[in-house]
This record gives sequence, C-alpha cells and structure tokens, in this order.
Amino acid sequence: MKKQFLAFILLALAIPTFAQKGSLTSKEESDPKAKAVLEQIRKRFQSYQSLAADFTLDITLPEQPMESQKGALAQQGSKYRVNIAGQEIISDGKAIWMILKQNKEVQIMDMPDEDEMGSSILSPESMLTFYDKGDFVYYLTNEYKDGSRTIQQIEFKPLDRNADYSKLRMNVNKANSDVISVEAFARDGSRYKLSIDKLTPNKAFPAGHFSFDKAKYPDYYVEDLRE
Repeated sequence: MKKQFLAFILLALAIPTFAQKGSLTSKEESDPKAKAVLEQIRKRFQSYQSLAADFTLDITLPEQPMESQKGALAQQGSKYRVNIAGQEIISDGKAIWMILKQNKEVQIMDMPDEDEMGSSILSPESMLTFYDKGDFVYYLTNEYKDGSRTIQQIEFKPLDRNADYSKLRMNVNKANSDVISVEAFARDGSRYKLSIDKLTPNKAFPAGHFSFDKAKYPDYYVEDLRE
C-alpha cells in the first residue's frame, strides 16, 4: 500500500466514459489526440533539469469523509524527495528511504528494475512514459472551460483486469500543458485526487538534498529491506 501511495503521488506530477468509445483492448486503440497532449507534457518535463512542486492530495474512502493532505516534491534526474502526512521519501536514484516520523522508523528499499518501474510508475521519470509501456489505453474524453482556462481531460484505462485502479483521469491546461490534477479510481470504491498547487521548474537544491543523513534521525529504527 505504501508503494502504491508513493506511485500515485509521482504519477500525478508528469490522468463521458469509455463505453461510448467501444471496447478498447490494446494501446494501439488509444486516441491520437490524447497522445499528442501527453507528448507535449513529456517534452516540457524532459526539458527541465529539476523541479519542485507543492500539491494537495484528497483521499475519499468508502463511507468515510474526504481527507486532504498537503505535500511537496523535489526531483532532479532520477533523484527525488517527497514529504507528505508525516512521511518523507528520499531516493538517490539507487535506493529508496521511507521515513515514518510518527513511528521513528526508516525503511530502505531497492529501486525497482526498469520493468517494475514501467508498470507501477514508481519514479518521476517513469510517469512521463508510462503510457508507452502498453499497460493503458487512453482517450481525450472532454474539453471544457474553467474560468479563463480551457481544460483537457484524458482518461487512462488499465488493460490488466486485475489492476488496482479501474481508471485514471488527468486534467491538463490546454494553453500551456500544465498538469492541473490527476484522479485515481480504485476498484474498492476509494478515490484519490492529487492537485498541483505550484510547480517550480529548474530549481536549485542544496548538496545532499537527495541523500539520507542518518545523523538527522538518531533515535530512529532503520530496517534495511534491500536484497
């Protein structure tokens, strides 16, 4: 569950109904208009040397009130750092440190291999190309006005019937290819919506920002889960 939670946060930084479009069963059936929008987003993100983002995560579980959490992400190449809800996740591109502040615990994990990253979207880099892996079919389903902005809405349907999510929905500002929000619809009825509050491209980070410094967590229990 922790990995799925992190995956959704990173995915969101780079998604009418499918029934109206017929039965879609392969990536090749995806909407070329949607792919053109996604390519613009990919080119924009790949032009950045680094980025920082503030976001809001809204979590709605069945028969429970919605919970909102504020968070922040920093990313530079394959390295990243996420802070949200008493958790801090640091990756130097080789390993992942998950810091659980309430429990005073640190879990160290291997970075997933390329195939795993493509299917689970566990890095900012993978989230820019996940739709090319063949795991989703996607369609531009709606375009509407929100004040002065024109919003394009893309929905992603996993081809794996056993996937955790029934669909993902991305809202994009048509004028500048800004990702406004991403929603995930879980098969158990849970919904997650991540809204990008502020995005700062090419931000300079201090040395060691993407490294775990054990001296800063002297009383924490460290569990190394690397193989």
